[in-house]
Amino acid sequence: MKYIKLIAELNKEKIMEETMDYSNGGADEIAYMDMSALKENREIDFELIKQITRAAEVPVIVGGGVRRVEDVKKILYAGASMVYMKHAPRLDINFVKEVSERFGKEKIGVAIDLTDIDAEQFALQCDTMGAGGIWLLGYKKGLEQRVRKIKEGLDIPVMISVDTPDETGILSAVEGTGADAVLYSGTEILDMMTVKNYLKTLGVPVNIFESSQKFEDFKLDENGLIPCIVQDYKTQEVLMMAYMNKESYYKTLETGRMTYYSRSRQKLWMKGEESGHFQFVKELIIDCDKDTILAKVSQIGPACHTGNPTCFFTPLAKKEYDDTNPLTVFNEVYQVIEDRKKNPKEGSYTNYLFDKGIDKILKKVGEEATEIVIAAKNPDSEELKYEISDFLYHCMVLMVERGVTWDDITKELDNRH
Repeated sequence: MKYIKLIAELNKEKIMEETMDYSNGGADEIAYMDMSALKENREIDFELIKQITRAAEVPVIVGGGVRRVEDVKKILYAGASMVYMKHAPRLDINFVKEVSERFGKEKIGVAIDLTDIDAEQFALQCDTMGAGGIWLLGYKKGLEQRVRKIKEGLDIPVMISVDTPDETGILSAVEGTGADAVLYSGTEILDMMTVKNYLKTLGVPVNIFESSQKFEDFKLDENGLIPCIVQDYKTQEVLMMAYMNKESYYKTLETGRMTYYSRSRQKLWMKGEESGHFQFVKELIIDCDKDTILAKVSQIGPACHTGNPTCFFTPLAKKEYDDTNPLTVFNEVYQVIEDRKKNPKEGSYTNYLFDKGIDKILKKVGEEATEIVIAAKNPDSEELKYEISDFLYHCMVLMVERGVTWDDITKELDNRH
């Protein structure tokens, strides 16, 4: 089902704080728009974009400062899901076609001033050239028909900006323009879930949590409760177990924050309400017997009231087993290398490489790659195993040196997949 996207633009004074607030708080996407970069004749802050995309758990769109194809590439490589540009297409409309063909239509958008006389015609040109979206700048009350006229001729989504933190103002903009997305650019933090629930009650299609089954269809205990197992959505680690009743279940769906029923206190409680250790919902799943819920969440801080990351930390019985996880090993080795860079240790080979600098690291990566080729010609795969391990270690030294993480790599591989 098609729904209206609510996108939150980051305020430059508290970017990282807002990234987490909006990422967990219901925004469909986050926007970092640096529209003054060209005017101030400065480079785009690619490092900041990288920090934002790493912290965000929703897609990040970026706009402003695009002069050349290389800028688009760097923004996308920094993790942005889409790049909006304004001046470059005006200088040469073929620029839109070039970057669209190179990076994919879905990653390229064009920003156009609503006040431009040729806004409608130019939007059509951009659509024809391969733009994947149009962002109409300068929207205000009274320009609804202008937006609708431009949108009617396009086959791609149209986004408008509003700066009002008032739900009725956003509703008015959506209904008046028929826009596919609304970018909230106000400085006041907006509770996106509250806005979405308001819009939903008035018939506006928005992306919210909706249960595929009624709570009454679950198998409940004699008190109308169902157990809920909580799991970290990334690491798959089991964090805790609590109970839900009908009210807490629907409150969880409404707010996007895990809410439970306390059997001892006989009342609802939202996880993190007092500690700040909220659990933001990613997915709710019911088991085959419909008597247990599995919640996959983004956990803020420790899940356990004792301060432990998980409530399951007390061993009872154990048999030795191999629980090696490839990505866990990669992350652990990476963290050791990163720690060596931050806290040098005398006699450390890793610190020797960092001290010698990027050229020495690159030389070793090249040498190890050659060793892999030589080892691969040997029918004994044992040698190949050792050479690949050496290569991966030196690659990780390079990654730490250049600020690339395993999250960056896995996200890129996942995007290609």
